[in-house]
Amino acid sequence: MSQRPSTVGAKQGKAKPPASAGAPATTKEPAKTGLKRRSAGPKPVLRGISDIRRFFFRNEVPIYFISATNFNLLGIDEWVRNFKYINYIDCFDGAHPNLFSPAEVPHHPFTCIEDINNYLLEHKEVVDFIQDRSVHGVVGKAVFLMFDEQTEKLCRQLGLEVCFPPASLRSKIDDKISATRIADKAGIASVPNVLAKVGSYAKLRTASRALGEDLVVQTAFGDSGHTTFFISNEQDWQKHAKEIIEAPKVKIMKRIQCRGAALEACVTRHGTIVGPLMTELVGFKELTPYRGGWCGNEVASEVFSSDVREKAKQITIAFGQQLKKMGYRGYFELDFLRDLDTDELYLGEVNPRVTGASAMTNLASFAHADAPLFLFHLLEWAGVNYELDTDEINTRWADPENIDGWGQLVLKHTQDSVSLVTDAPRSGVWQMESDGRVVFHHVQTHRRTVANESRAFFLRITKPGDYFYEGADLGILITPGRLMTDDFQLNDRAKAWIKGIRAHYKTRPVDPAKAAVEAPAVEVGNFKIM
Repeated sequence: MSQRPSTVGAKQGKAKPPASAGAPATTKEPAKTGLKRRSAGPKPVLRGISDIRRFFFRNEVPIYFISATNFNLLGIDEWVRNFKYINYIDCFDGAHPNLFSPAEVPHHPFTCIEDINNYLLEHKEVVDFIQDRSVHGVVGKAVFLMFDEQTEKLCRQLGLEVCFPPASLRSKIDDKISATRIADKAGIASVPNVLAKVGSYAKLRTASRALGEDLVVQTAFGDSGHTTFFISNEQDWQKHAKEIIEAPKVKIMKRIQCRGAALEACVTRHGTIVGPLMTELVGFKELTPYRGGWCGNEVASEVFSSDVREKAKQITIAFGQQLKKMGYRGYFELDFLRDLDTDELYLGEVNPRVTGASAMTNLASFAHADAPLFLFHLLEWAGVNYELDTDEINTRWADPENIDGWGQLVLKHTQDSVSLVTDAPRSGVWQMESDGRVVFHHVQTHRRTVANESRAFFLRITKPGDYFYEGADLGILITPGRLMTDDFQLNDRAKAWIKGIRAHYKTRPVDPAKAAVEAPAVEVGNFKIM
């Protein structure tokens, strides 16, 4: 049976020891590449954006994004020479020139994205692919969406440098409880909250007596759609009591009328570079079965006032400074909650990594004018000296004239049912006809050639032979323009795109006699990994 995990978002957790991936991987001498070694001498200093762009265009060191799919770093291969994707799921059916996906071999059920990455790093085809591309004895560098200590160990064995801070530090920052404390140190406001160990409904009420009747409770790790609980009475408590009681400590917040926003940034040696403030699509039943579940973003400068955008930027810079003190450098994302009653901007949570919104940030117009935000992350591990005016970049990137409007929809199977997928839309650019039908237009590996709002780039996740189950990711659709109305509801165009893409998925029912076996099997992989 073909089994695929859910593929958007990122769930934090400890990985189980990886299974053996086929024949034992063996180490061999790096293959000769025929590339000439550059002459030794003092390392040059990169002075500004032009030098940085040229440096990556001439890059000789192999760099790999190892993950379930290449969604998070779409298009980076066109900016960085010798950048390759090593993915469990090939969304392009072999048509992507820089994507390698090994043949699947027997493995233990995946419980988190770290399991997938560790499986890939032990896969003989992957080991051979990496070693064959070594240059002058240098195996290369690796970047991940998520990784753990086992991933770090496997990379050391292969000779790969992990271009991220240690997993232990990332885990500490990713902890929602710890992130609240970091924000407090940086003087950043969070929604009124208390941190407490809760063993019963009575203890919850005692701990939160100053926060009102309507509460939001979060556990330390996990996607917000799965680990955020809305509690107003004991009946609500009973639905989520097990998860809350098992947590060592939870964050209990006052429930406010709010809208979500997100922003990505990068801590560098010269300061924190800040991307555009994005809206978040949350909990739409047309897209996700999860209340509070993330299901898309918009980049649209007109949505936020200049004051809100500036405040978000300053909060992000302050948080970046605090991260730098902790020894963190590189890419991170902040989720914000904007109180609709007071217009106060609160910190929601931090993701110390690339995220599901990274394709929006790195393919934006300001990125093409300068460089994608992720290049500044790679620069911290490039072994070169460089000069950069981060204030100048932040000012330029914050200018509404440099922010083009785009939106993305993350489509999930929303029904509590299991069926076998027999046909699915391919990855590439699609067009919406005047009668509302959605048809395939041309092959593409990212959104760059999407010309107008009647076209969209679709990245297919679930393919023929996979299963639909509640929460399974069908794919991601990215298109110019807004996808929500001014009151933050899905607009008609978004609904038409959702309907049009879903129409291309064909399924057949699972034999009822097998459903009891097959449904639990696919649910094992129901975690978010993008």
